Amino acid sequence: MPIGVWLVGARGSVATTAVVGAAAVRAGAALPTGCVIEAAGFPGDFPPLADLVFGGHDVVGTPLRKRAELLAQAGVLPPALTTLLSADIDAAEAEIRHGYVPGVETQAEAARRLAGDIADFRERHGLSRVVVVDVSSTEPPAEVPYARLTDLEEALESGADALPPSSLYAYAAFSAGCGYVAFTPSAGPTPPALDELARRNGAPYTGRDGKTGETLIKSALAPMFAGRALRVRSWSGLNLLGGGDGATLADPAARASKSASKARAVPAIVGEDVEGLTHIDYVADLGEWKTAWDHITFEGFLGVRMTMQFTWQGCDSTLAAPLVLDLVRLVARAQEAGHSGVLPELGYFFKDPLGGAGHDLPAQYARLVEFARSLAGETVTDEALKDETPTGDRP
Repeated sequence: MPIGVWLVGARGSVATTAVVGAAAVRAGAALPTGCVIEAAGFPGDFPPLADLVFGGHDVVGTPLRKRAELLAQAGVLPPALTTLLSADIDAAEAEIRHGYVPGVETQAEAARRLAGDIADFRERHGLSRVVVVDVSSTEPPAEVPYARLTDLEEALESGADALPPSSLYAYAAFSAGCGYVAFTPSAGPTPPALDELARRNGAPYTGRDGKTGETLIKSALAPMFAGRALRVRSWSGLNLLGGGDGATLADPAARASKSASKARAVPAIVGEDVEGLTHIDYVADLGEWKTAWDHITFEGFLGVRMTMQFTWQGCDSTLAAPLVLDLVRLVARAQEAGHSGVLPELGYFFKDPLGGAGHDLPAQYARLVEFARSLAGETVTDEALKDETPTGDRP
């Protein structure tokens, strides 16, 4: 049966690229490059991209067709696809509903409306499951004081604005019995009261903040330094972003969420604090592209100091969209297998993985493979896991 993909921020760059990408693979116009679970030898049997049906919420009015044309002009999408796949793009656009705008309605009213939109989408299309994915703009850091679901629900029914928008969307998703992917560093499903709701309604969730560029390299390189007993003394980074993401992160409050997420990997892997900061600057002229430059100092035998530098240039939407398509199918299969609550096994995809997943990339990959095998009913041995470090024919 088809699987529903409900995108929060459905008219954004990542969402549009995911919609067009899935349609392109279905039409035979593209390969699923960047989709981890499509790689040769990856275990399990997951729903094909052709089985995905798209919808979502957004507060902006730019139609998906126009967004796709703008991404084509920016070099993110092959221009021919916007014409070839116009019917698929328009079908997704027809399923986008108006999102939550603070102050227009109470959060209790909004939660019921948002959950109703998702449930209606599921019923009209005869979907076996719907997975909600937050690819909306990053929010400032937020504390949610409600540890118990009853306290949160009482606050909502009293008319209080008890949740940041990302958490309200998670609340609506769990209320509708849907899995949830927190692809941004926003609070999303992290309040304990929402974990209680997810477990009560049999909804699995995962996140937080998709790992697509600089932090991906950090989580691959830092284990090298740790494994060779080379002491990392400093690790500084400069990120230059264009596009909507860059414009959002020009706000210091939103930037604080992203910077905190990006800073956790290295000290967690090497086992000690490391000097250096990660800077994020908005450069409008870069458009949909981003550049990261990192400078690392480390200490070797006899205290000899050495350095390493790298530059990463990429298109965030192109890197993120296949991960969204992977995560939807992994979460859907996990819910089918009876999982609920947080899925730390999917930490491989995130900068700030939930559920104590760690940050070491090879270890995260081995855990992901083990989880995929368990979903397929395979027995996993310790010896098999030793062979699961990604190689050249794996993403």
